Amino acid sequence: MTPLPLIVGFGGISPAGRSSCHQGYRRLVETALPEPARQSMLASLRGLSANQTEADLLAGTLIRGLESTLFDPSALPARRLISPEASTAPVSFRLSKKQLPKTLPATWRIVSEHTDSLEISCLGQDFWLDTTRPSAVNSAGQLPCGFDPARLYASHNHPRGLQMTVFGASDAINSLGINWERLRECVPPDAFSVYAGSCMGQLDQAGFGGMLQARLQGRKVSSKQLPLGFNEMPADFINAYLLGSLGTTGTSVAACATFLYNLRQGVQDIASGQARVALVGTSEAPLTPEIIEGYCAMGALADDAKLRALDKLVQGEAVDARRACRPFGDNCGFTLAESAQFVVLMDDSLALELGAEIHGSVSDVFINADGYKKSIASPGLGNYLTLAKAAAATRAIVGEKSLRRRSLVQAHGTGTPQNRVSESELMSRVATEFGIEGWRISAVKAFVGHSLASSAGDQLMATLGLWQQGLIPGISTIDRLAGDVHRDKLDFVLSHREVARDSIDTVLLNSKGFGGNNATAVVLAPHTTSKMLAARHGAAAMKRHAQQNEFVAAEVAVYDAQASLGQHRVHYSFGEGVLDGSALDFRTKDSLGPSELRIGTSRAALSLNPTSPYAGLLDSVQD
Repeated sequence: MTPLPLIVGFGGISPAGRSSCHQGYRRLVETALPEPARQSMLASLRGLSANQTEADLLAGTLIRGLESTLFDPSALPARRLISPEASTAPVSFRLSKKQLPKTLPATWRIVSEHTDSLEISCLGQDFWLDTTRPSAVNSAGQLPCGFDPARLYASHNHPRGLQMTVFGASDAINSLGINWERLRECVPPDAFSVYAGSCMGQLDQAGFGGMLQARLQGRKVSSKQLPLGFNEMPADFINAYLLGSLGTTGTSVAACATFLYNLRQGVQDIASGQARVALVGTSEAPLTPEIIEGYCAMGALADDAKLRALDKLVQGEAVDARRACRPFGDNCGFTLAESAQFVVLMDDSLALELGAEIHGSVSDVFINADGYKKSIASPGLGNYLTLAKAAAATRAIVGEKSLRRRSLVQAHGTGTPQNRVSESELMSRVATEFGIEGWRISAVKAFVGHSLASSAGDQLMATLGLWQQGLIPGISTIDRLAGDVHRDKLDFVLSHREVARDSIDTVLLNSKGFGGNNATAVVLAPHTTSKMLAARHGAAAMKRHAQQNEFVAAEVAVYDAQASLGQHRVHYSFGEGVLDGSALDFRTKDSLGPSELRIGTSRAALSLNPTSPYAGLLDSVQD
């Protein structure tokens, strides 16, 4: 039987807060929460920041005005080239010998030399003037105000995206309620997979950004900036410093669809039997002046001027930063955000054996390119294919009636005029072809913004929370749909909607990435997954799982309570548990050579006796 990839743990950090135990999701639907759940969410936010009042906690989350913790948006560093008019009289100045450039500018002349300095004469010299400028964009989805992941471990000038990786992956691991060492005892070292990365890379001063700017700013390039800037570095950090994993690793880079591309890798590893446990995720930290300016130059962002025009405000009136992102409404661009989201997948047999939490499962992730395009940034046919195949796969698993009446789409919903037309059109077309009436549509970027590689991770966290709390997050930053949005067969959820937790069997996560990277995932609800597991493994196995799960659930609750007190159990082991060749124990069962390999003190052996699908093809070949 093909193993079913179960979601047994999840965690991360986003503008909504800590993702584990559905706390970040609860911030999205805060106004509709029952009071106990609301207080639990507020406690989790207090565990992240120095803010204590309810008003400050709520104001310091989600999309909001840019804060000066990362940079000052009112005074971005800038340089201007100044070319003074030529003069017949040269300019003279004295310069320290240490400051003298190795190659003298053509307009300089050394007039006289002193012990430690030189007298320079200059005629017709251009100058670079250091200055500042205000940011055109002053809203973003930022991590909770006061939260600094660098303070939680020995970060040693790590780029922010890697700091978020360490916290977010630790949160996912802790949410398991199962000690990772226990997994090592029953899972071979090569049966773990880690797929994690970013689409932009680490572009702040501690990564590629600092490396590229250093010489132009008169500084030296550090030995860390280049290696820590790579896109796959989140996976490398998780393997080397959190898990000590020897299994499969890597990342897919697919613009805004990166999370789903990585999810597909983990799902395929488990479904094929190549892995029994997979940690999948992304970490994106794009809130730098340069990235903001780059997207502004594309006309992609909702800058202050466009928001002011959209709301008919006069010059000088403050824009409503909370409503900067308006998916499927009258809008003017997307809102950048930072986020790190991770899930732990496990095959169904192992999850039942260990009593793991069952938050749902992922049956399929479909990926298609756009084909020929007029522009690399324009939409194409690829997303029609992924959404149609996801709908068909859903129908094959849960049936036609369930697809038509009990499914939901987490739309990409960026908040741009182009997306509101193209994505609504494709959802309406697929709904029509599959006979779906009133296909419910949600779009969480309205709250947390567009975190690029992590955006589908934000959608998944909201989906898992929906099944726990019974509230569909509404697109509450808009009052009505834009006139050009396709509405036929669709039901856009514009305000938080209460539903029975078992009334939605499947959710389709949709991503549209720059360049033609399209992906749609089929996520099965916990109750749907449990029915499938009971049919496959029987009532006795489910009963044993329920008994084991009591201990696991209790551990998760303990972690949630501790994290709400600021005790986050961040995993980071630098230089610990390093192995060399002496840790390898090759074991031989016959004359053909070793059949298994044990590593260190691991009880689970790595098999060296695989069954190859190509075995026997050369038996008839003559020497």
